Amino acid sequence: MAERRLGTVAALGTAQTLAWASSYYLPAMLAAPMARELGVSVPTVFAAFSAALIVSAMLGPYAGRAIDRWGGRPVLAGTNAVFALGLAALAAADGPVGLFAAWLIVGIGMGSGLYEAAFAALVRLYGRSSRDAITGITLVAGFASTVGWPLSTLLEAQFGWRGACLAWAALHLLLGMPLNLSLPKAPPLEVATADNDRPAVDDSTASAPGRHAVLLLSFVFAATWFISTAMAAHLPRLLQAGGASLAAAVAAGALVGPAQVGARVLEYGVLRKLHPLLSARLAAVMHPAGAAILALLGAPAAAIFTVLHGAGNGILTIAKGTLPLVLFGPHGYGHRQGVLMVPARVAQAFSPWLFGLCLDRWGAAALWVTAALSLAAFAALLALPRVTPAVPAHAARSAASR
Repeated sequence: MAERRLGTVAALGTAQTLAWASSYYLPAMLAAPMARELGVSVPTVFAAFSAALIVSAMLGPYAGRAIDRWGGRPVLAGTNAVFALGLAALAAADGPVGLFAAWLIVGIGMGSGLYEAAFAALVRLYGRSSRDAITGITLVAGFASTVGWPLSTLLEAQFGWRGACLAWAALHLLLGMPLNLSLPKAPPLEVATADNDRPAVDDSTASAPGRHAVLLLSFVFAATWFISTAMAAHLPRLLQAGGASLAAAVAAGALVGPAQVGARVLEYGVLRKLHPLLSARLAAVMHPAGAAILALLGAPAAAIFTVLHGAGNGILTIAKGTLPLVLFGPHGYGHRQGVLMVPARVAQAFSPWLFGLCLDRWGAAALWVTAALSLAAFAALLALPRVTPAVPAHAARSAASR
């Protein structure tokens, strides 16, 4: 059983690496050549990407409900076909209309094929015991930019950006789809519902505490995704505004990925013994702590800031999967996860533009915007109840009978 679960995590983590590398991380390497050939500006390419993120936000709850009903295997495998179609359409684009249309198709794939869908698939399979599996796929997919950026660059150099998009489309059909089809079939819905029983916090419309928890968690996810996307788009420029040279800024920025993965290893080992809410609170203060150190020490502390930011972001990515599980339970997890992430996806779509304006106006002092948001997320996490899900009724009955 443990070996089969490990195989599921490896397959899903690899499929997620492909999904992230060919969508979220694609514009960083291909936006400039796309813009040159299509006769548009680079910001126009990123505007099309932002439109894809809005589509993914709107689609998330419906994709989550589909996974709740049928399991992750058919939904995730279907997204590989959608990704392939969108990337092929991108390769065929001949102007801004084709560009936006292609990114909207990719956005459909993102809304039903990235982490939220993968987390929901795992919860549909493993219920309350999904925390380690969620951590496992983020460990594997944490290398999406490490794999995706160099591969996109290599493909673009060899075949042009259109050829790179077609290559990613082929990988979805030849690698991603078989991996997602290899996932175990989800148990019948009535069995899963019986196993999952009652949520720890009732988030129904009749429960004011439940609605309060949903709002707080939605804010936490929106704030932290805004910060993560802002740093992904502007980190080297931010560090240069703080006095670092271009070489130092790039070198420091390269530490974000290893810091994220290192923190996820820590979560899998040491922090797994803590309540997920405690590890999320710890992670939320890492970004502002790094910002304070950078403000005090200046450019020599660039590496310290990026490591702290990356580590916090790595743990918070896991928290996006584990906190809804521990607070509300597995029943209806996919739909609830999709609803919780709508504000986060919208914040993510506008983050590069808004933080870019702050950076233009205030320089390195713009970092206090993200530091303040992170502290607000920490305060929201403090306000959330620290609950331990009750033992399902059927498990209690089984234990009593022994």
